Amino acid sequence: MKKNKLSLIFGLAGLLITGVACKSETSKTSEMEESADTVEVVDTHEEKEMAKGYMVGDIATDFSLKNIDETMVSLSDMTDAKGYIVIFTCNHCPYAEAYEDRIIALDGKYKDMGYPVVAINPNDPEKMPDDSFEKMQERAKDKGFTFPYLLDDGQKIYPQYGATKTPHVYLLQKTDEGNVVKYIGAIDDNYEDASNVEVKYVEDAVDALLEGKEVAVKETKAIGCSIKA
Repeated sequence: MKKNKLSLIFGLAGLLITGVACKSETSKTSEMEESADTVEVVDTHEEKEMAKGYMVGDIATDFSLKNIDETMVSLSDMTDAKGYIVIFTCNHCPYAEAYEDRIIALDGKYKDMGYPVVAINPNDPEKMPDDSFEKMQERAKDKGFTFPYLLDDGQKIYPQYGATKTPHVYLLQKTDEGNVVKYIGAIDDNYEDASNVEVKYVEDAVDALLEGKEVAVKETKAIGCSIKA
């Protein structure tokens, strides 16, 4: 009888120790996940709940945001444009950094064809100091950005679009009805290695519009860091 009681006591003690250890490990894992912007993944259901902005076919309203040269920029300012490659991006995110050269290349290829890049930083600089306006100016100068790099001050524009990641692309086509959303999602299918890209979603979409064709792939899942607002 005494032996059974001792066994029960040791068994309960073991469960308590295991529970504390598991709780501690879970807390540690949670902290790691919260700090690991580079691996943050939002499941499809959650992303749909978060993204309450534009869908393909919607008309995107214009905006007026401060550029790195401290001028205010609107889509309507680009009178010769046939459309716009609007990209929500930022300084700090490794995904955004990985795509910077490709974003510059997109602007170099398509700006003169009527589809300039318009980059918007949606992050709150109080939560992410590396994405402050001053840091944006430094980054644009260091990388030689050829396109407007705008601050979504107060984080008012990105929710209208429904952007959830950096980078997140919205391809717009200028029409008599307004700026129609033609593609939403990722730039291409390989954020890790530009040399191993197999499908260039944005390029394919812009090429289709320039040729007067329907965009084949209208939406993909944006891969990147969550927007800090």
